[in-house]
Amino acid sequence: MKGFIVFFAVVISITWADFVSADVSMPSVFGENMVLQRDIEVTVWGQADPGEHVTVTVAGQDVSTRAKSDSTWKAVLEPMNAGGPYDVTVSGKNTLIFSNVMVGEVWVCSGQSNMEMMVQHCLNAPEEVAAADHPMIRLFQVKNTVSPRPQRDCEAEWNICRPSTVGNFSAAGYYFGREIQREIDVPVGLIHSSWGGTTAETWMSILPLTSDPEFRFILYRWDDLMKEKSPEIVTYFNDMGAWHEDLYHQLYADMFDDKPIVPPRPAPESPVPIMWLPHVPTWLYNGMIAPIIPYAIRGVVWYQGESNAGRGYQYRRLFPALIEDWRRAWGQGDFPFVFTQISSYGQRGSEPDGSAWAELREAQLMTLDVPNTAMAVTIDIGEADDIHPKNKREVGRRLALGALHTAYGRDIVYSGPIYESVSFRDGCGYISFTHIGSGFVVRTGESPRGFTIAGKDSVFVRARAMIMGSEVAVWSDDVPDPIAVRYGWEMNPDCNLYNRDGLPASPFRTDDWPGVTANKK
Repeated sequence: MKGFIVFFAVVISITWADFVSADVSMPSVFGENMVLQRDIEVTVWGQADPGEHVTVTVAGQDVSTRAKSDSTWKAVLEPMNAGGPYDVTVSGKNTLIFSNVMVGEVWVCSGQSNMEMMVQHCLNAPEEVAAADHPMIRLFQVKNTVSPRPQRDCEAEWNICRPSTVGNFSAAGYYFGREIQREIDVPVGLIHSSWGGTTAETWMSILPLTSDPEFRFILYRWDDLMKEKSPEIVTYFNDMGAWHEDLYHQLYADMFDDKPIVPPRPAPESPVPIMWLPHVPTWLYNGMIAPIIPYAIRGVVWYQGESNAGRGYQYRRLFPALIEDWRRAWGQGDFPFVFTQISSYGQRGSEPDGSAWAELREAQLMTLDVPNTAMAVTIDIGEADDIHPKNKREVGRRLALGALHTAYGRDIVYSGPIYESVSFRDGCGYISFTHIGSGFVVRTGESPRGFTIAGKDSVFVRARAMIMGSEVAVWSDDVPDPIAVRYGWEMNPDCNLYNRDGLPASPFRTDDWPGVTANKK
């Protein structure tokens, strides 16, 4: 692991964000059509000459500051009510004016491919895109970017939600934001930053990965690569920096000489497959999250986990650590973090068996112990032949229910039934749940499906189940003395238990017997 840490310490990368001009400048997260978070202090930041006086004006506020010796400056706006449109003026030796700015609710939408999946690839895409004329919703899509160190800026811009802009945006994020805007009736800004196929650790800063011994195994996996390739990777990024610098000067020279703009030479080749780069721990945090911190937000919606499914036990600590990491970095306290439990996928087996995906869902379920979190269960909308279920409208709606409760204090049924306890008597397991609302219902059948039961031999068999008031009774004639019950404990389970509000029960187990991912690091 030492090689990996040394790599992080010594790598030097020159990027466009490092070319600082004498003018007052700001990262791309500040721009025309942006949404500023209402009701809390809003940090505004950028760069200018050391000592330069900078004034930010918006909604009747004038806040002044001076750039520090490292050319950075920061101003803090007092809490504002929802409203707009406003002009935001930032004045120093030059003046920046951002028009059509709204004050409302800002949410970060992040994760892997099921968050990245675009509106145009989901159910009823033509009709949904055509109807997406929502001037009170603003979209900010961060370009996929890897970086070995935290970056100051990203490539993106704010757009008004229209048919021409929504098609390439996150479907889960858009449907979530649409529900929130309809319910809260204030402007909503959605910052989308996700990358398909990625693991949780690449969305984390280096701090939690080095401070917890459990996570050092994650870094060990990259140690041999970094020991072998670290000098080459450092050289690669330095060469890329020099290439960018030459291109930068060439662009300006050709621009003034009215010549065709061409790169000065071919770009350097990466010493490792480009497909590896999004999986390096911290690199997506550095390139796609750090540039938007500390932009004031209400909270985060998250859809990720499939790429960590082989390490479900580790995810029990990894995912809460990610939430804590982001909250620490933003410095806004325990802001709401609403996440999607991974859906069903793959062909159904004839016999119940251990499942890595079930253990990842269990880790997500356990994360509800983290304060100010909520989980959208999606076990019922998966597709056997597609890891990317197309019904993202329902995903967004369920995420919004969690946000309406955690962020906005709505007294609503926002979750499906969640396992609470079990008691065994007379050959049955009696399961109690929270979040049952006004009661249970089953879909596609007369009785609950998806339960298995086991005795002391730890062999699970498919079980019968019956709703009995606020409990579900589970039994099998093949297990006269049961001691454990599981529900939906497969990669693609056949389960049908809901509350009357139409929200499915989360998969769970009552036992703590070692799982298939118990020793996977």
